[in-house]
Amino acid sequence: MKKMELKEAKPYEAPGHFDVSTLRLHDKDISGSDKFIMGISHFLPGGGCDMGSTPTEKIYYVISGEITVKTDDGEMVLGPNDSIYIGPGENRAIINNTNEPVTMLVVLEPPPKP
Repeated sequence: MKKMELKEAKPYEAPGHFDVSTLRLHDKDISGSDKFIMGISHFLPGGGCDMGSTPTEKIYYVISGEITVKTDDGEMVLGPNDSIYIGPGENRAIINNTNEPVTMLVVLEPPPKP
């Protein structure tokens, strides 16, 4: 068991993301979790993530604000306490179309080992 406090979280670069601050809360190096990675992302107005996919599953959970998630099937707006599951290989883009910051919890599988 390992307690993580926000002050211990480490910033990281999320590929394809812009106008966002990302903090890693759990992963193998930080807390010993080898099955999940958990981070928190703060999207500024206009911030987001380019359309793309990853080979792993991910879940986005909106803590505060409102963010638009675009997929090949269309787009949806997520507000506080809304979440979305994105499967391996599914395309998605994220954009904060509001004038307020958005805070989102991100849970994903670690990338496959080469």
